[in-house]
Amino acid sequence: MTTSPIWHPFTQHGLGEPIPLVTRGEGAALFTADGRRVIDAISSWWVTTHGHAHPRIAAAIAEQAGRLDQIIFAGWTHEPAETLAAGLRAIMPPELTRVFFSDSGSTSVEVALKMALGYWLHRGEPRHRILVLEHGYHGDTIGAMSVGARGVFNRAYAPLLFDVETLPFPAAGQEQATLDALEHACRDGAAALIVEPLILGAGGMLIYSAATLAEMRRVCARHDVLFIADEVMAAWGRTGTLLACEQAGIVPDILCLSKGLTGGAIPLAVTMATEPVFAAHYGPDRSTMFFHSSSYTANPIACAAANANLAIWREEPVLQRVADLARRQADRLAALASLSSIAGARQLGTITAMEIGGNAGYLSDRAPRLLACFRERDVLLRPLGNTVYVMPPYCITDADLAAVYQAIAEACAI
Repeated sequence: MTTSPIWHPFTQHGLGEPIPLVTRGEGAALFTADGRRVIDAISSWWVTTHGHAHPRIAAAIAEQAGRLDQIIFAGWTHEPAETLAAGLRAIMPPELTRVFFSDSGSTSVEVALKMALGYWLHRGEPRHRILVLEHGYHGDTIGAMSVGARGVFNRAYAPLLFDVETLPFPAAGQEQATLDALEHACRDGAAALIVEPLILGAGGMLIYSAATLAEMRRVCARHDVLFIADEVMAAWGRTGTLLACEQAGIVPDILCLSKGLTGGAIPLAVTMATEPVFAAHYGPDRSTMFFHSSSYTANPIACAAANANLAIWREEPVLQRVADLARRQADRLAALASLSSIAGARQLGTITAMEIGGNAGYLSDRAPRLLACFRERDVLLRPLGNTVYVMPPYCITDADLAAVYQAIAEACAI
């Protein structure tokens, strides 16, 4: 048994794997209590965009903490939230007129699903069926698990999950099967389709085309089915653009954002919606209000961090850094892809992924060995089974990036 009282997420403590104690972070590096410098090649679970302890974001957090740390957001407001909502309106598609705050990616998805169901109820035609993509992942709360892939992640909680209709993943050459299934499901009166645009994260970093995403949006619009884009991972430059949806030229009815919203420094999420979704909940009848909140909705300190992140996007060449990192990643991936044990080498923006040793799935016996290999080389990579992916902060240096790909090359021999 472990001596620490902490129960870590996605960790089998019975394996006895070491759990390093991190004391500080800077840029793309983490520093441990035993004197190691570890390259953060996955942005600490996909959140850190500009680098750890970014001075502008850290300063904004410190300043706000000394002014207003917390206030109820039901019927009250504060300047950081108002500034952030206006900033998001300015940078996001203009059709997304309303900003609802929450705490995490999973919660932003819960909010989106509740908005969609409330929309149909208050319009007088209650629709309940949610459409999802095969292999999708949207979080670990009950609603988010319900719209994600069923399997080892949520097998124990199956009695709590609601039924959804699953569409086949639009793999290259098989897109029409997905579109046909979507057309049929929409024709039967679905409430909403929720997708991870262009790339499925925890499902194995599976990539599909922008053309397919655009056509899925068109099918939903044709049948008046709400389109929910879960951009919790994909947004803030990860896929090469501010939003992945940009690459398909589409705007969702409901948009979920988190992770890079604060540059990864502190938890915060928003669910943005179009005016019709908001209007369905609007009126003199208190029973049609949107019934969702948490104690820390729109926490002022988190909003201040997000405002600092938006300022960085406005005032610094972030997309240029994204493009530069994507190019450097492409060069490294091309060199690695020639190894015989590497399969499925792929890239979308600043994200690269590959399988080492075939398609074994999330519980691959190779995964603990890969983790140990990367840990011994002071590289933070956390494979999805035998799927290894690289998603570093945009500030990572060439030397650190080279070390990450060298570690992957060496891992191929284990």
